[in-house]
Amino acid sequence: MWVSCGVHHASKTQLISDGSVVYAEGLWDHVTMDIQELGFKAGDAIEVIDATNKEWWWGRIMDSEGWFPASFVRLRVNQDEPMEQLSTHLEESQCGDEDGTDLGLLGPGLPCKEQMRANVINEIMTTERDYITHLKDICEGYIKQCRKRTDMFTEEQIRTIYGNIEEIYRFQKKFLKGLEKEFNKGQPHLSEIGCCFLEHQTDFQIYSEYCNNHPNACVQLSKLMKVNKYVYFFEACRLLQKMIDISLDGFLLTPVQKICKYPLQLAELLKYTNPQHRDYKDVEAALKAMKNVARMINERKRRLENIDKIAQWQSSIEDWEGEDVLVRSSELIFSGEISKLSQPQTKSQQRMFFLFDHQMVYCKKDLLRRDILYYKGRMNMDVMEVTDLEDGKEKDFNITVKNALKLWTRSGNEVHLLCTKKPEQKQRWLRAFADERKQVHNDRETGFSLTEVQKKQAMLNAFKSHPAGKSKAVTRPYCDFLLRQKHPSLPTALPQQQVFMLAEPKRKTTFWHNIGRLTPFKK
Repeated sequence: MWVSCGVHHASKTQLISDGSVVYAEGLWDHVTMDIQELGFKAGDAIEVIDATNKEWWWGRIMDSEGWFPASFVRLRVNQDEPMEQLSTHLEESQCGDEDGTDLGLLGPGLPCKEQMRANVINEIMTTERDYITHLKDICEGYIKQCRKRTDMFTEEQIRTIYGNIEEIYRFQKKFLKGLEKEFNKGQPHLSEIGCCFLEHQTDFQIYSEYCNNHPNACVQLSKLMKVNKYVYFFEACRLLQKMIDISLDGFLLTPVQKICKYPLQLAELLKYTNPQHRDYKDVEAALKAMKNVARMINERKRRLENIDKIAQWQSSIEDWEGEDVLVRSSELIFSGEISKLSQPQTKSQQRMFFLFDHQMVYCKKDLLRRDILYYKGRMNMDVMEVTDLEDGKEKDFNITVKNALKLWTRSGNEVHLLCTKKPEQKQRWLRAFADERKQVHNDRETGFSLTEVQKKQAMLNAFKSHPAGKSKAVTRPYCDFLLRQKHPSLPTALPQQQVFMLAEPKRKTTFWHNIGRLTPFKK
C-alpha cells in the first residue's frame, strides 16, 4: 500500500536513519531539470535514501541516483513487503469484497479506497499551495527585481521571458480559494473539488499563451545568460527570495508542467472515487475538461507554428494580389487540383485550390515550370454555400457535369462550378468544406485568433527568406511540400502520451518539436 508523501514524513525519516530500505512510487513523470536530479516515470519504484529536506528527496533507481520532488511520489506503508508483491497487494487492499465489508483499513476506521481518495485530495491541495508559493516567488523574486533594473531589462524583454505568468498567478490564487472552500479538513475523502475545475475550465486556457511563448522565453534567457552580469543578477534574485537551487529556466517550465499534471491528478482522484460519491460525476467531467484544455494547448501551438509556413507559401506565389492570407486565416484545411468554371465563362480551367479557414485561394500553374504558381483569385467561404451536384445536366451553366459541386452566394452574384476527376476526390472536397466550417465554429467558441504582431512577424520572416534579386522559384518552390502533402487532423481522443507531451520537454531544447508532426505543411 502507498500513502501520500507528506503523511508520515517523520516516521519515514526515522526508518531511513535506522537503516531501513524505504520505497516510494512515482505518481507522475518527473522530467529531469539537472544532471543531479533523478528522472522517473509514473509507477516507478524509487528507493528513498535521504528525506531530511521536506520538498526534495535523494533517491535511487537501479544505478541512478539524484534529487526528486517529494510531491511527485507517494510512500509505501509496508516497507518490508517484497516489491514484486506490490501490485497484487495493492489491488487486494483497494478492492476487497464486492459488498465492501472486507476492505482493508489504512486510517482510523476508513476503508482503503476512501483513505486513498483522502491522500489524493491532500496531494492536490498540497501541490496547489506549493505552486502558488512558486508563482509568488517568480513574480516577486524575479519580475519585481527585473522591473527595478531598467538599465538591464526593457518591459518587452520582461514580457518575453515571463509571458503572462502574473496573470496565471492571479488566477491560481482565485482557483486555490475555491478549492479551499470545498476542502473538508476533517474528512478529506468527503471533499467535492470536481466543481472547482469545471467552474474554471475556460480560465485555464490562459496557459495557452504561456506555453506558446515559452520557447521565446528560453531563447531570450539563453542570450542573456551568456553575459555574466545577468547570470549574477538572476542568482541574486533566487538567493534573496530563498528559492531552491534551480535555474530560472527550470522555474519557468513549471506552469507548462502544471497544466498537464491536472488531468493526471484528476484521473488518480477518479480512480479512488466511488461512483456513488457526490463528487464522482463532477470529477469525471473535470477530467474530460482538463484533457481538452491540454489538447487545445497542443492544437494552438501547432496552429501558431503553421502561420510561418502559410506566410512562406504565400511569398512563393507569383503576382499575389490583395490582402495577406494571414489577415483572415491561420489553417490550411485542404488543397488539390480541380477543374473550375465560373460565370460568365463557358470554358473550364485547371486550377490549384488551397482551402483555408474563411477563404479559398486558387492559382494557375506555370506551363513550363510546374512548381511555379500564379495567383488568380480567392473565394470568401464565410458567404459561400456548397452544393453536391448529381451527374448530368447543370441548369445554371447549361452543361453536362460529372463529379461536380457548386459554390455559390445567396445573393447570386457569384457562382463557381468545380469538377474533380474521380468521385472519391469530390467526397474528399465535400468533407474538407465541412471541416472548414467546423474549424471556424471551433475558433469562435474557443476565442482563437492571431495577433497583429504574430501576422506581421510571420510575413516579415517569409520575405527575409527570399533575398532581393533571387527568383522565388529557386529559393522556395511550393509544390514539393504542398502537392504531396497529407492533411492530418487531431483525432478526438489522443493517446495520453500525446495529449500530455507538454509535460515532457527536453532540457535546453525546443520542446514543441513533437507537435510539428501534426502540421499539414510538412514535406
